[in-house]
Amino acid sequence: MSLQTVARRYASALADVVTERREQQEVRAEIEYWANMLDSSPKLQEVFSNPTVPFDQKRRLLEELISRTRIKETTASFLRVLLHNQRLTHLKEISERFALVLDDRAGVVAAEVTTARPISEHLRSDLQEALTAVIGRRVRVTFNTDEAIVGGMVAKIGSTVFDGSVRNQFERLAVGLAGTIQ
Repeated sequence: MSLQTVARRYASALADVVTERREQQEVRAEIEYWANMLDSSPKLQEVFSNPTVPFDQKRRLLEELISRTRIKETTASFLRVLLHNQRLTHLKEISERFALVLDDRAGVVAAEVTTARPISEHLRSDLQEALTAVIGRRVRVTFNTDEAIVGGMVAKIGSTVFDGSVRNQFERLAVGLAGTIQ
């Protein structure tokens, strides 16, 4: 079974549970936190992915981490299920899919806006409103910076990319000029 299929199944099942319990935002934040924690710790990844580490040792470690982070029982139970099914190392992918499932069920579209330099909160708000108007649905925007785009911005909504970067304009100009030289 592919990792995408696994992530989709676990994310959908968790979304069903948290929706019923009205814990979407809390569990979403906890799952994201845990995914980042595991993803940023090579030692934890090694312990949970290593088949030579006894299951009881993995379970004790997970329980210790759960008690330290004081997460909701729904999140703790989900992490235990992942450990039991040897899927805890896939938490990053499951977390990302879980966020998409919750957004989709709430009628929210995720967007990613990249600019060359950080932008003000006022401009972020204006961009979010403009994207909401263009899409016709609520938009949750993640802002990133990448100096390589030189200026302007790149907005990605699903598989659609709106590239208004200076870098892209230079590339199109270069292609146009190259075509006239031949």
